[in-house]
Amino acid sequence: MAGFSTASGVVEHMLSLADERQVELLKRFFKTGVGDYGEGDQFLGIKVPDTRRVVSQCKALPFNEIETLLASPWHEVRLCGLLVLVAQFEHSAKRAKNNDVAAIACCDSIVDFYLKHAHCANNWDLVDLSVYKIIGEWLMLPSSYSYEKKLATIDCLAASDNLWKQRMSMVCTLGPLRHGEALFTLRYAECHLHHRHDLMHKAVGWMLREMGKRVSVDVLRDFLRCHAHEMPRTALRYAIERLPDEERKQWMTK
Repeated sequence: MAGFSTASGVVEHMLSLADERQVELLKRFFKTGVGDYGEGDQFLGIKVPDTRRVVSQCKALPFNEIETLLASPWHEVRLCGLLVLVAQFEHSAKRAKNNDVAAIACCDSIVDFYLKHAHCANNWDLVDLSVYKIIGEWLMLPSSYSYEKKLATIDCLAASDNLWKQRMSMVCTLGPLRHGEALFTLRYAECHLHHRHDLMHKAVGWMLREMGKRVSVDVLRDFLRCHAHEMPRTALRYAIERLPDEERKQWMTK
């Protein structure tokens, strides 16, 4: 398969991969019914590994072509655009870590573009497969943005009235966790502790569980001592999933 240099070429190819047998399954899985969080989303029925194979052929797309992908009504096409951004960010991040000025500027520009189009990542998989690999890693990279500016950027996502931007603010903290940094996870877990939506309860619990795994189980326990009594049950169950059976029972009784 030859590489793609335009969004129209990518979309044409993805349309040829459509699988009607998968469409109804995906629509149910991603809750596209009336009143559901994914209401009205449209699917081609393409599995993620197949979308990733398309991404491998269009990593050099410029922003204006990626923008076209992100504006697509098709869920899988938007995912393709987001994963192209991930690939481009990862490529530049390798050099940015060594204080390469051009690479740092490139990473910052990808982050700016991603945030400008954050509304296009309008389901949990679109957020989860992209945000920690772009925004999360950016938090730990050299940048033209100060630490305070970065923090203000995530605070803005957290304060949004958009569920997916709120989820971005939580899930992006997996990036710092992979570098052993728990401060962002603690900050946004507390911020979203009383969120009304189950998808945010799962995100908070997931990141806390990862904090215990990747940074320190004692830091997780400290958080639980302060907040287990007020955490939504789903968030608590996710957070303590890797703890010993007897300890999990004790936390659940709190």
